[in-house]
Amino acid sequence: MFDVFWRAVVIGIGATVLMDLWAILLHKAFGQPRPNWGPVGRWVWHLTDKVFHDDIGDAAAYAHEVALGWAFHYFVGIVYAIILVVLAGTDWLTAPTFLPAFILGIVTVGAGWFLLAPGMGAGWAASRRPNPMRIRALNLVAHTVFALGLWGTALLIR
Repeated sequence: MFDVFWRAVVIGIGATVLMDLWAILLHKAFGQPRPNWGPVGRWVWHLTDKVFHDDIGDAAAYAHEVALGWAFHYFVGIVYAIILVVLAGTDWLTAPTFLPAFILGIVTVGAGWFLLAPGMGAGWAASRRPNPMRIRALNLVAHTVFALGLWGTALLIR
């Protein structure tokens, strides 16, 4: 089981790296703003007090919020990979297929839409942002890239 756990950790890191490379590509090719993990770190820091904020920018700053946001981003990617291995079964590690990774990738968009976005004050599925449909589409594509990363990393390390 130890080996299975560490393989899932590597898969989660690989998938999250691919998602970050996707964000860099969008930034360089289309001028899409890069993800800012500082507000996420601030949100994580304040979770013990409050989950849903009207505007996370109004919450007290935390000196290491950018680092905490990045760490949380990778922690979540690892947790999602562990969930994938648990749900798909350890046999998936020896013969990875895309469908389970894709289903998980799309399902995990819900955490962003129904926990993170309203938690930071953006509303359900970014409904309080000026461009919620664009944000939702980018979320779906990013999580598809994450799914490709889950599958691709699993193929690389099988």
